[in-house]
Amino acid sequence: MVSSIIMVMAIVSPIKGWVRLMKKNILVTGLPGIGKTTLIKRLSEALSSFSPIGFYTTEIRDKGVRKGFELISLDGKRKLLSHRELKSPYRIGSYRVDVKGFEEFLASISWSDLSAHLVIIDEIGKMECLSEEFKKLLIEILDSDKWLIATIALKGGGLIEEVKDRQDVKLFTMTKSNRDSLLYEILGESPPSLTFRP
Repeated sequence: MVSSIIMVMAIVSPIKGWVRLMKKNILVTGLPGIGKTTLIKRLSEALSSFSPIGFYTTEIRDKGVRKGFELISLDGKRKLLSHRELKSPYRIGSYRVDVKGFEEFLASISWSDLSAHLVIIDEIGKMECLSEEFKKLLIEILDSDKWLIATIALKGGGLIEEVKDRQDVKLFTMTKSNRDSLLYEILGESPPSLTFRP
């Protein structure tokens, strides 16, 4: 567990100034199972003073076998994203995706909350990009003044590739050798209104 002290000396104006000077959209990619979701959880905890909003995705397992994925918002709401036994016309690999349910889940999150200065998304992947609502929301967040930290699929064309190529994106690749230090590296990209002390 990371012990941290986050001190926000001022929020709105420093963030806007920082956005103009630095890349405010931070993405993390890497192989499946490398630890991206764990990193996202640690970052949302370390940056709790930014009042983060968003969600992360966890595996659904049965007797050690992965059966699907569940969405969990930062305020605790849960929704099934995909499952091997789900009835849905949308499919990625062996998983059926509940696109309608995903969009209902997205609608339950207060993305426009003015008190939230940080958005967390885990992940920008092929399943999520089946939703036109998600793709529209993602672009709005990328173009906004809000700070974004998101995981993104290692492979994929279309929007996944386009987002990685944006000029306002800083992309980190997680590996076994850097996954413990990446937390501190990303926190080093945070706005100057924050002070981080491990």
